[in-house]
Amino acid sequence: MTKYAVTLRALETGDMGFIEHLYATSRAFEMSHSGWPADEIQRFLSQQFNFQHAYYQQHYPAADFCVIEAGGQPIGRLYLNWGSARLNIIDIALLPEFQGQGIGTDLIHQQLYRADQLGLAVELFVENYNPAQRLYTRAGFEITDQSGVYLRMRREAAKPAARIA
Repeated sequence: MTKYAVTLRALETGDMGFIEHLYATSRAFEMSHSGWPADEIQRFLSQQFNFQHAYYQQHYPAADFCVIEAGGQPIGRLYLNWGSARLNIIDIALLPEFQGQGIGTDLIHQQLYRADQLGLAVELFVENYNPAQRLYTRAGFEITDQSGVYLRMRREAAKPAARIA
């Protein structure tokens, strides 16, 4: 249980500045080791954000692109692609000050519960160095493939409980 009550709402055009900032915070540690000047890092991250956003829009046109809010303020994003056989968790990210407080865990568990109710497997990609990998393993995900630094993970739908006759 988290101390924050969070809500999800659809991504809007006016959210682009926030999600670009969120993307930059998710890459801050990596960029701090680049040795690049700050303006070069900013340009690179802006370009990479735009590439990623365009890719998601093109490859997941029917996805739920959601902003995570706490107290009416945006604190993260959750992108989900619900299919007939599986749910793809495209991305989940939180501002650094909201990480490690159970928000992401709660949101992932909510989506897993919904997927189980629909009989859907769940798939995602995660960097092999990302600490969230432990959360996914605890939630029943298994590594099914590796491509570069990304692990493909899958969790089968939970089996319905046997009925007592």
